[in-house]
Amino acid sequence: MKQKRCYGRTPEQIKAVRPLKDGVIADFTATQLMLKNLIEKVGKRYNIGRPRVVVGVPSGITEVEERAVEESVIQAGAKEVYLIEEPMAAAIGAALDVGEPSGNIIVDIGGGTTEVAVISLGGIVVSHSLRVAGDELDEDIVNYIKREVNLSIGETTAEQIKMQIGCASPLMSEMSMEVRGRDLSNGLPKNVTITSTQIEEAIKESIAKIIEIVKVTLEKTPPELASDIMEKGIVLAGGGALIQNLDKVLSIETGMPVYIAEEPLDCVVRGTGKTLEDLERLKTVLVNSRKRK
Repeated sequence: MKQKRCYGRTPEQIKAVRPLKDGVIADFTATQLMLKNLIEKVGKRYNIGRPRVVVGVPSGITEVEERAVEESVIQAGAKEVYLIEEPMAAAIGAALDVGEPSGNIIVDIGGGTTEVAVISLGGIVVSHSLRVAGDELDEDIVNYIKREVNLSIGETTAEQIKMQIGCASPLMSEMSMEVRGRDLSNGLPKNVTITSTQIEEAIKESIAKIIEIVKVTLEKTPPELASDIMEKGIVLAGGGALIQNLDKVLSIETGMPVYIAEEPLDCVVRGTGKTLEDLERLKTVLVNSRKRK
């Protein structure tokens, strides 16, 4: 988080970059350096050599992107690398019983992608990956404030706005917050008060796309699993699950109960960790169970 706060605030001789974008590698060298640093820290702390690593990837990842992830992790110092699709990791992290012959649906709204998957018997039956998620919502807010308020703000400020007053439908009591940015008319710093109604308007198109991909996934779900899902409901995970009233809007649009996972921000990482702890038993949930050495 400390590094993220540096984004857009660095001096001329320092450049802050995002190695990952839309859930995949955007800068191979930066990703490799970041992973190498993390693996070295873990190795020193727990006195281990080259570790086994499980990496969460979007369900819509291409073979080329998959290979790039594997190679970057191996070159960063891992002995073995396994890939797990993020919706499966999120489902395990949300404590869903993915091994049972019963349908579960998880909607993981992360930073780069929204992952929707129907899971049964330790595998993904139907899945869709949409590159509209938290980052896209931040961009929507930046563009809306620029267009409607004539104020230029950064992505970090947009994310703070989204987290504090972002909503998918009108709140019972409207919220507001003061936003600082650069006035586009004269280039000077300026404070403006933004309301939750304005943010709802800013992100409504992206929210509609997320809801639509959930509907498409449900339409392609086998009838027997659909009945299970109707009984159990939809589970929301990822940072996007914390957008106010999103669960209510999704429930109205699908006619199904919607639940927010416990600690939704951590579902994918906790699920990935559980897979690594019990690798032999959970090998069936991996993208491929072969080892890369």
